[in-house]
This record gives sequence, C-alpha cells and structure tokens, in this order.
Amino acid sequence: MWDALREKKIGVRILLGIVVGILGLGMLLYLVPQGTNDIDAAESVAKVGDQTITVVDVQNQLAKSTRGSQIPPALVGLYTQQALDQLIDEKMLVLEADRMGLRVSDEEHADFLKKLVPTAFTGDTFIGMDRYAAEVQARFQMSVPEFETEVKNALLQQKFQQLVTDGVTASDDEVREEFRRENEKIKLDYVLIKPVDLQSKVEASEADIAAYFDKNKAQYIVPERRTVDYAILSMAQLRQRAPVTEDDEKVYYQSHIDQYKLEDRAHVAHILFKTVGMTDAEAAEIKKKAEDVLNKAKHGGNFADLAKQNSEDTSKDKGGDLGWIVRGQTVPEFEAAAFSLPKGSISDLVKTQYGFHIIQVIDRESARTQTLDEVKASIINQLQQEKAEQLGETISTQIADEIRRSGRIPIDDLAKKFNMTTGEAKLVEATQPLPELGNAPGLMETLFHQRTGDVGAPIRTDVGYVVLSVKDIFPTHPATLAEVHDRVAGDFRLSKAVEMAKSRADELAKRAKGGENFAAAAKSLGLEAKTSDAIPRSGSIPDVGSAKQFAAAFTMPVGQTGDPIALGQNWTVYHIAQHDPVNQDDFEKQKSKIEAQVLQEKRQTAYELFRTALKASLQQQGQLQFNAESLKRLTNPA
Repeated sequence: MWDALREKKIGVRILLGIVVGILGLGMLLYLVPQGTNDIDAAESVAKVGDQTITVVDVQNQLAKSTRGSQIPPALVGLYTQQALDQLIDEKMLVLEADRMGLRVSDEEHADFLKKLVPTAFTGDTFIGMDRYAAEVQARFQMSVPEFETEVKNALLQQKFQQLVTDGVTASDDEVREEFRRENEKIKLDYVLIKPVDLQSKVEASEADIAAYFDKNKAQYIVPERRTVDYAILSMAQLRQRAPVTEDDEKVYYQSHIDQYKLEDRAHVAHILFKTVGMTDAEAAEIKKKAEDVLNKAKHGGNFADLAKQNSEDTSKDKGGDLGWIVRGQTVPEFEAAAFSLPKGSISDLVKTQYGFHIIQVIDRESARTQTLDEVKASIINQLQQEKAEQLGETISTQIADEIRRSGRIPIDDLAKKFNMTTGEAKLVEATQPLPELGNAPGLMETLFHQRTGDVGAPIRTDVGYVVLSVKDIFPTHPATLAEVHDRVAGDFRLSKAVEMAKSRADELAKRAKGGENFAAAAKSLGLEAKTSDAIPRSGSIPDVGSAKQFAAAFTMPVGQTGDPIALGQNWTVYHIAQHDPVNQDDFEKQKSKIEAQVLQEKRQTAYELFRTALKASLQQQGQLQFNAESLKRLTNPA
C-alpha cells in the first residue's frame, strides 16, 4: 500500500464528502452502555453472504461513533440499529462489488489516503509508519488498519454512487418547479389555537371527572411500583478519599509529556461567500459583495457582526469564530493565510474551492510544550478520577463479598461499615428515572427482579456504586379514581379543550370568510392573530411548522381565508395577507445553483433506492439474514 503512496506527490485537495463520511463516525453525542441485556458478545445478529455480524461488532461500531458520553436509555435502541445498519451496508456493497467485479485499486486507495493525511509526506518522503499511525490516531481516533479499511469502504461507496447516479439528470421543468418552490412567497395572517392554552377555561366538576373515569377506565392502569432502600458510595466521596501527591503529578506529567506538546495553531474567524455551483459571472458578483464587506472589516467594522450578517458558513452564529486550528486541518489556501498573518490582522480575499473567505487571526501560538503548572489542575483531576475508580472497584468488591457472606444484611449496617449514604425511593415505577441513583444499563431491570428484603450486589452508575434493597412491592392493578384523580381531571379538561379549539377554529374561519376582519374576529374569540414573514413553499412558520401544510394558500388570492388546518391536537386558521409571485427574470441568475441542488437531491434519492433494492434482493436470495431474537434483544435493551 505505502509503495503506491510513495510514487505520487501530495498536492491535491481533500474530498470533503468522503471525509465527512469518515469523520461522521464521531458525530453522535453518546456512548454505548457497557452491557447489553446479557447477550453473548459472539452471538450472530446478522449475516451478509458469508460475513457474520456479531453483537461485539455492533458494539465496537457504536463505540467508534460515540466517544465518551452515556446514551440516554430511550435512544439506545435507535443508535444500536444505526450502527448495525452501517455494518450491513458496508458488507452489502462489498458483496455486490464482488458480484460485479468492482474493485478499489491500490493506487486509488493510496491516492485517497494522501488526500486525507497530506502530512504523512514531507515532499516525496514518507514520514514513517510510527508517525503516520500517530497522525491517524490524533486526527481520526483510529488505528491504521481501521482507518484504511474505512477509507476503502468509503471509496467503494463512492464508486457505487457514481454507477447509480451518473445517468441522473435534472430537466428544465424540474428546475423551474424548484425555482418556483423557493421563490414564490406568501405572507399569512394566522391564529394558532392550542388546547393546552384553553384547559384552564374548562370547568370540571367531580361528577364530570367521575363520569369521564367510568367511560375510560381501561386507560387507567397503575403499573407495578416498588419502594426501595438504597445505599450509595458516590464518586464524590471516593475522590475525597483519593489524595494526589506532588510526586504523583510529576510522574504523570513526564509519562504523558507528548500530549502536552502544542502544535503551531491559530485562533481564527472567517466570513464565507459561497461560489459552489455558480457560473463565472455569478461568482464575480459574489466577489464584489465580498470586497465590499472586506472594506468594512478593514476600516473599523465589527468583524463578528459582519460575519453574522454576511457569512454563509455555519460559524456565522458565533461571529465566524472557528476556534483554534492547526496545520493540515483546513484547505491549503485557508491555511496559508491563517498561518502567515500576524495576530489581530484581517486577510485580503482568500479564494478556495468553497468560495471567498475573509479571515481574521484572533490569536497565534507557536509550537511548545505546556508546563506542569499550566496542566496541573487537569492532571490532579485525572489522577483523582483514576484513584477514585480504583478505590471504588476495591470497595465494591468488598461490599459484594460482605453481602454474599451475610445474606440479608440490613442495608443500614452495610452502609455504616463502608461509609455509604442511605436513602429511600418510594413508589418507583420501572420507567421512572431515579436521578439520586444515577444511570446505568440494567439498573431498573435489577430493581424490578429483586425479591422483598434481598440486598443486591453493588451496581456501578454515573453517580457511584449503588446497593438496592426492595422494601415493598405494589402489583399492577386497575386504578381507582382516587389513585389517578388528578390525571383523570387533566385528561377530561384536555378532551374538552380539544373540542373547544376545533369549535373556535371553525367559528373564526366562518366569520372571516363572511367578510369580518380577520384580526378583529380572532380577538373577539379570545385569540391572537399574528402575521408571518413572507415564506416560500420550502419555508416554515414559527410554532406552526412547515409551509407544506399551507400548500392550498399558494393558489389563493390575497384577502381570502383558508379552511382550518389540524396540527395534531392544535388548530390553525389563516388569511392571505400578501402573495409574491416569482420573478421570471431571476430564473437565469439562479438556474445553475438550483439545477445543482435538484441534481444532488435526485442522485441521493436514486442511491437510497438502490440501497433499498439491494437489501431487499439479498434478503430474497437468502444472502442477507437476521437473527431475530438477537436483534430484538440488542436493539431493545431493558
């Protein structure tokens, strides 16, 4: 592989589409739990051709795509399914590529690796496998084999995308329809009627509540509830019992000295004027606008405000601030400007593949090694955490041994012996969070499988180590009115408020259609009329939602009132205040940009259809099989 790499020079730009695909592995915000419902890690979940996907494969994939935080219990199944789907997609493409004789050559692989890690070469000289591995680990948090496999999979996907989408075109009619969708605009007077806002106006007598309960008794079931005594050995307690000496700090600093070495870096902000997909004439117009903003920036204009007003990058909301960057992190033209300008200066226009940039260098730092004093606080925090974890494991083992020896030892006695904090949680339901105990996979499952009086082994949560003892069990049963009185009263009021909302929507529409002033009619019904911005078919109205719900409004004349629209339990009534038809003179100016947008959407749709069809075909041929029981347990953890 690296022989092929040595034969070519670096100097090509990174292809962001595939880079994003690789880096996207790290974009989720939560980490897979440590256990999954007692599933055997070697257990097969799916099979593609002769390639088996096991539970551990899925867990590893999820771990790669998360890095560091706890997955909210409600989202564990979703993220696990996404990880499994990604593995299946990769193996499906490999299988189909083998059938078609489609290959990623070593030269293609090597070329693309160069684009992703240009710093792997100095001129034509490879920096060496050790430095290359360190670079890959630092930038992508992967080993070299993992990284190169991901790159190969991304290239194979790119080849399939080209095969599937090369024949896709955007017709003139499609481009014109999209132009109309984005440019035809309407402004609406509207009222949003929410039942929740009307509930307080609903009177509910005890007779009303009782009658509603009798009619809907089947809806009111009290789930099993448990009262539990608990003892906690918190991480905060353990950290206090884990002192860190100065010698500890020095040893840790010296053994981790490499992580305190800082590269040349620049703190930058920018204003981006995009030119992707534009004609030369359109790009020239954009350049004029950029030059005007540059002139303001260099003559005392507030850079952050100018970025917020003009930039087309997602950083605009932060005043264009990109934070600290290091060499190799941005496209070459941007990097050259950022690392050649002095602190506090503003660049001239910088042209890249994305468009024109105005770059502000907020701060600069040369490569250096941070001193012990600079990193002392983080070292103490890390060492305290490590020592607390070790101490916690030791004490947890001692607690578990004590429980095994003593049987049903009173939890208070256990707490006194190990300096734990005790408490009681009353009438706990299986789906009820217990923030005082923290989160952990299987915590509630363990609680609801214990017998009364049992003292369970310590459970590690994000709070610390928890020992549970069930005090009382209250079985599932049909509710009495007294047990759910407040809930029934709320449900009754909401049901009446829903009826009231529809009635008021119908009345408002009737009055407005009869010629009464829309805002005055709304006010007389105790409703507030608002006016939207001018929105296209692709736009939206705050609190109300997508303009797709108002498709009929684009065909109606100014001054007309539409029929009420149900938005779940809410209702909205609208009145056409303004209608701005498209200006056909603008079509040619926007045509190339819109054509590229339509083409991209059609290509994405075509590729998704290909993937869906391939999956269905492989399943039909028996080349894609699932272990239904394993899949259910994996994606629906308790």
